[in-house]
Amino acid sequence: MSNILRTGGGKSAAVVFVLDCSKGILAVLLARYTIGVGAPELVAGLAVLCGHNWPVFLRFRGGRGILPSLGTLAVMAPWVALAGAVLFIIITLSSRYLSLGSIVGVMFIALLSLALTLWWGHHQIYTVYVFVGGAVIIWQHRDNIRRLLNGTERRVGMPGLRN
Repeated sequence: MSNILRTGGGKSAAVVFVLDCSKGILAVLLARYTIGVGAPELVAGLAVLCGHNWPVFLRFRGGRGILPSLGTLAVMAPWVALAGAVLFIIITLSSRYLSLGSIVGVMFIALLSLALTLWWGHHQIYTVYVFVGGAVIIWQHRDNIRRLLNGTERRVGMPGLRN
């Protein structure tokens, strides 16, 4: 979505936002209602994440996985997803770095999910999903992390680079 935001504008990015989140939501709901709660949801969520990040039809060059994972988590653990999304918005608006908001949001969601599992009986399989999916997302952001550290990361509002 960030590339579409830079090159196509807000309306196009909003469409991509809805479609990418919907992939995660639909996959988890399908798994939940056809197979069951827990492990089937985790597998469906990770499948959507991998399919988004490494799509066969785009020569395995996809996104970072934030929005499909948000959709997945919105079904599995809606309050955790909401808390992560709010922090993402705060970090992104204050820094104007989408990647920083994404990375901090993913790390926060992992810690929150772990705390909920340890102290309040949050479903353990969802915490496993958050840590495995989060590791994939952080890995996908490695170039962004490098650019953030070097001070060369593009901020929201800066034009995209065209190939």
